[in-house]
Amino acid sequence: MAAGGPTDKRATKRSNTGSLCTVPRVVVDVVPKPEILDPQGQAIVRALPRMGLHGVREVRQGKHFELDVDDDVDAETLHRIAGELLANPVIENWTVRRL
Repeated sequence: MAAGGPTDKRATKRSNTGSLCTVPRVVVDVVPKPEILDPQGQAIVRALPRMGLHGVREVRQGKHFELDVDDDVDAETLHRIAGELLANPVIENWTVRRL
């Protein structure tokens, strides 16, 4: 299990009738493109040996988004959300995955 607690694969919400139902969860991870300087990642790499932690050569710091979506939201729509709202496609790459 990841530090920070369990991640539910589906979120619960109340339907229009008041009953509980589940909705799919989508994760979008955004990181700087390899050719883009990442000063925050570099600072982390430099800090690790001072903490006695060795063996990490590179860190790319990014953003992590979790979206609860309706079943009918398709992959094309999800990639459009990522590329037009969550990421800057000029300097960032992103991945979209359903949990």
